[in-house]
Amino acid sequence: MEETYLLNVEGVRKKILHGGQGELPKLQDGSKITFHFQTLKDDFERTVIDDSREAGIPMEIIVGKMFKLEIWETLLSSMRAGEVAEFWCDAIHTGMYALVSRGMRRIAEGRDPLEGQKHRCGMGNMFDYHSTGYDDLDELQRTPQPLIFIMELFRVEEPSAYKRDTWAMSKEEKLAAVPMLHSEGNRLVLCKEFGQAAAKYQEAVICLRNLQAKEKPWEDGWLKLENLVTPLVLNYCQCQLELGEYYEVLEHTTELLQKHNENAKAYFKRAKAHAAIWNEREAREDFLRVAHLDPSMAAAVKKELKQLGERMRKKHVEDRKRYQGLFQPPQGP
Repeated sequence: MEETYLLNVEGVRKKILHGGQGELPKLQDGSKITFHFQTLKDDFERTVIDDSREAGIPMEIIVGKMFKLEIWETLLSSMRAGEVAEFWCDAIHTGMYALVSRGMRRIAEGRDPLEGQKHRCGMGNMFDYHSTGYDDLDELQRTPQPLIFIMELFRVEEPSAYKRDTWAMSKEEKLAAVPMLHSEGNRLVLCKEFGQAAAKYQEAVICLRNLQAKEKPWEDGWLKLENLVTPLVLNYCQCQLELGEYYEVLEHTTELLQKHNENAKAYFKRAKAHAAIWNEREAREDFLRVAHLDPSMAAAVKKELKQLGERMRKKHVEDRKRYQGLFQPPQGP
């Protein structure tokens, strides 16, 4: 039996379509809410605007992470697990829906939700909001109106009950996660699980880069984070060398050397990647640069140069044999 009542929020009405189980969830910052939703216009046809079931993936939001449609946290906090409810929300709560929907649609389409807003000034981003790229959302943006949300709550997980994505972590949580990820990566390297180790190092780098984005480049806070990033990138590159991903190593070591052009270990790893793909001149230049920057690595450089010379001589012999076969005249009967 349907039950209709008012929430303790102005401009919101709730109708329970299917009862849930258990107690009302106790939401706290970092709790993850998983649910399906359907958004409808408050018109005679109840026109459907969005339906998460069409994408086949439930919606997830993290409490306290400034989700643009704040009213959704309020609605979901009134639901029990397994409950299906319909909410009517006045226009005072739905003005941001067009922008929220645009982001969700772009994600479902495999596109960047911030497409068009990157590397632009605030004024440029403001003008970007004049069109969402979707006609129905442009109409909502021009004329804010009441909307109906039908929600099915699956579960609410406490922050400690699930593995949190790096974007959902606070600054303190990211800083605490980095040494654990670094240590786990090192353990996996000892087990020769290079692919998994690379993923751990990469996740740690992403945490630090997210924090760096909020610092002014080359100032103290930025430099402290950069000092943590550099060894992680080098460890990641070592894993990629073991996996044969030489072009990946070239990309990351070159990017690192653009900022730290006296890092001998970065030159050494880039030299090994060059050698692996037969870039003899580049490999020799990088190896010699390593010996110049760090004399303690001279013995390792000498060994690598010797191996490089042997490999290149062997390759030249094989190439000559191959080309001789191509240009020899055909034998008579």
